Formats: sequence, structure tokens, C-alpha cells
Amino acid sequence: MLVETAGLTKVFGEVRAVDDLTVKIPDGAIGLVGPNGAGKTTFLRLLLSLVRPTAGTAKVLGRDIEDGVPVRERIGYMPEHDCLIPDMTGVGLVSYMARISGLDRDTAMSRSHDVLQFVGVDEERYRKVAEYSTGMKQKIKLAQAMVHDPQLYVFDEPTTGLDPRGREEMLDLVGTIAKSPGRNVILSSHLLPDVETICKYVVILDGGHQIAAGELSQLLTGATDRLRIDVRGDRDAFVRLLKDAGFDADAGPSGLHVSRKPGLEAAVFETAKSLGAEVRYMGKEIRSLEELFLELVARTEKRGA
Repeated sequence: MLVETAGLTKVFGEVRAVDDLTVKIPDGAIGLVGPNGAGKTTFLRLLLSLVRPTAGTAKVLGRDIEDGVPVRERIGYMPEHDCLIPDMTGVGLVSYMARISGLDRDTAMSRSHDVLQFVGVDEERYRKVAEYSTGMKQKIKLAQAMVHDPQLYVFDEPTTGLDPRGREEMLDLVGTIAKSPGRNVILSSHLLPDVETICKYVVILDGGHQIAAGELSQLLTGATDRLRIDVRGDRDAFVRLLKDAGFDADAGPSGLHVSRKPGLEAAVFETAKSLGAEVRYMGKEIRSLEELFLELVARTEKRGA
């Protein structure tokens, strides 16, 4: 397991940012998603042992987070917010972070030039960070996270503030790292298409709790014995009539979801005819991550109401 937690909890005053979280996350490219305030950043900071848990335990790469430095030595962290020293040059900052990570002076400088070339800041490496654009600063943050060749990369909103071209470049870099042998990635982002592009496994948090986790392809496919139906018309009435006809049906943000059983197709078109509705799609329940996310959060909110 890449990450294992048991009852992990972090409380700030009256806020339970992470609440009794028990997860097992496998190796690979992992997406961490959830609404604002779901506890994603706090969870990452706990894994990095930058904050201490109120209760519970966690292991990263087989090491207890209480070990502190030995855990962080194997992790490259790209935080969401600005963490750069403006008066340092790009190469100076990255080599400084390499020295902090334990590399000797010569190795740190050599590695810094290599990673700056990889992220595309080779020609501007001797300029001060204060003179960099937002896109270049994000690339410097990436470079400092990878300079010590970590086993696990933790990216917290890596495309924040980037224009479409810069976002595409950053995703290409993150994707290259995710595909490298022996390297693991945890990508936390509110841009769900980014997670779909990079990750094969996803953990969805809400209110400090895990509300779903698994292989992305399986989560998006959903149950094989259910159909998704897109309807133009009165969806609530459509669901009600299908239920009256003996079918297990419900309406979600991505359409109607109905358990497959004999006679379903005929019942759908009869219902559409009686309501004057239009069936625009009927087929296997395959969703985008955004659709799955909205369904799960809506379901969680309904249970909590």
C-alpha cells in the first residue's frame, strides 16, 4: 500500500478537518478529490507530517508518519500556495532545496540543472524568482519537488492560476512522472478532468470522510446491471411512472439510473410517450468523474439532511 490510515483525525478548534479516516491507497497514480473544505489539503499535510494528527495513525510508503523526516525524504511535495523565495534565482532555489533534501553541493547543482531543463525553465534559470510568470513559478515548484528523485510525488492543485496552454504543459509533465517506473503520484485537484487524465485510482473525500475509492475505470462504469437514461422532459414524473411499473429508478445530476430487468426498454418508451418526453440516450451507465462526484456528494448531503 502507498498509504494506509486507521481512524486518522485532525481537529482545528470545532472543525473536524479529517474525521476518523480509514483508507488503503495502492501504488500508482492516485487522484484525491472533494469539494472545498473536504479535508484534502489537511490530509496531505498529515501524510507529510507537517501537522500532527489529533487521533489515529497513518503510514506512507510503509513508514509511520510519526517518523517525520525519513518519510519526507522519500516524498516530493508541490504545495498549492506560493512557497518560493523571491530573491533567489531559479537554479539557486532548486539547488538549495536539493541540499535540504540531503544531496551534496555538486550533486544538488547537477540535479537542479537537469530538472529545470525537464520542466522547461532552462533558459531562465538564472533569473530571480520574483521576475517569473505564474506558469514559470509553478514549474519551479515542480522542479524543487522532484530534484531529490523521490519515490512519491504529492501535487496539491498543480495547475492553479495557469492559462490553458500552461495547464496542458503542467499536465504533460505530471503525466510523464506518473508513468515513470517506480514512481507514485497523489494528485489533489478540483479540476476533475485533470484527475481523469492522469490517475487510475481515485479517493473522494467529503467532510473529512472517504465517500468513495477505487479504480477510476470501475467507478465510472458503475453497476453493469444498470442503465443510464437521458430524458428531455419531466424527469421526476418519468422516475415516478417507472417505479409504478415496478422498476428501481432514481434521478441524478447525470440522468436517470434504472436497474435492468425484462421489459425495461418498452416501459421507458411507453413512459416517454405518455409524458410527451424525449429519450435522448439509453445505454450502459458510464459517467465522467464530475458526474460521479456530483452524485456522491448529493447522496451524502441527502443522508445528512
